[in-house]
Amino acid sequence: MLLPAEYTRYEKHLNLPEIGVEGQLKLKQARVLVVGAGGLGCPVLLYLTAAGVGSIGVIDPDTVAISNLQRQVIYTTEQVGKPKATVAVNSLKKINPEISFNAYAYALDRSNARTIIDEYDLVVDCTDNFTVRYLVNDVCVMQEKPFIYGAIHRFEGQVAVLNARLAPSEFQPEEIRRGPTYRCLFPEFPNQMEIPNCAETGVLGVLPGVIGTYQANEVIKLITGVGHSLSEELLMVDLLAMSFQKIRVRRRLDAETAAQNGWEEGQRTVAKTEIRQSITALELAQRLTKDEDIFLLDVRERPEYNICHLENAVLIPVNIIANNVKRIPVDRPVVVYCHHGIRSQYVVDYLQKEFGFTNLMNLQGGINSWARDVEPEMEVY
Repeated sequence: MLLPAEYTRYEKHLNLPEIGVEGQLKLKQARVLVVGAGGLGCPVLLYLTAAGVGSIGVIDPDTVAISNLQRQVIYTTEQVGKPKATVAVNSLKKINPEISFNAYAYALDRSNARTIIDEYDLVVDCTDNFTVRYLVNDVCVMQEKPFIYGAIHRFEGQVAVLNARLAPSEFQPEEIRRGPTYRCLFPEFPNQMEIPNCAETGVLGVLPGVIGTYQANEVIKLITGVGHSLSEELLMVDLLAMSFQKIRVRRRLDAETAAQNGWEEGQRTVAKTEIRQSITALELAQRLTKDEDIFLLDVRERPEYNICHLENAVLIPVNIIANNVKRIPVDRPVVVYCHHGIRSQYVVDYLQKEFGFTNLMNLQGGINSWARDVEPEMEVY
């Protein structure tokens, strides 16, 4: 039941016949996991918290960077360098102290995805990491849970409600149907070297606010059962042209098999690359002080490298890695790094898969973590 204070807090919801007390109770009882507390995650978290979703999980391995503040509206300048998940939850508690929050200040991966997602009714995909996005899809399909997809690029964004239960159709009145999955929209994982990132292409600051708000709207509709859901449609938004378009999407017949195969393929890949392919900034610093012969590979763009870089690092930007493989040694440790460790992880995966490298390590958290943990006087953009 709703407490007296909740009747006051959610008065405007209660005045809507479509939501009312029954709908607000559904929101209070709902458990939602938000994967990613960045540009999309911030508006999603703010509006779900304000709406009274009873239990919210926030998972993000990153820390707040000064360049985040142009669009990630939960954070402040004073919080730069602190874990996003923890900072976000502390801020959200001040907005609505009645809600239960769980902060996971680490990455969603194959070792924890099933266990974490199992604790929630639905998932909101706010990540910009394709590996995590396919992982969310596969686990949600296997666990029969809906998830709300959102993506942004420059001035454009997409929103869809995936793997949601659909109303019985005229031809399937008794059968429980589900909507399309992420693998129905995008069957093939993109080439690692073709994946765009905000550091290279940029993004309009208000775009994630718009797309994230649409995602939050779909979550509320899905929980309360009101309105028309984007469960069989992909909404595409272009803020530069101020245009909106919907594309009809159908669930592929082998959606469950595709998810299971995706999960199993990922497990096999993990098993093949058990050679640990990451290193922390502190570990790297310790090894360098011992004069260990480590090749430092910077995969950012030239302007980023000119602002700051590790001493003796060799610059080979992501988009020319394939043509410069011979410059990367195979007979000594190679530490690959970028700004936050995302692009460099793609490079590590790509070089291992396509060229058989076994001596690569990704710098966790990128040069941002190095500046935070090893060289605080370094000026990072």
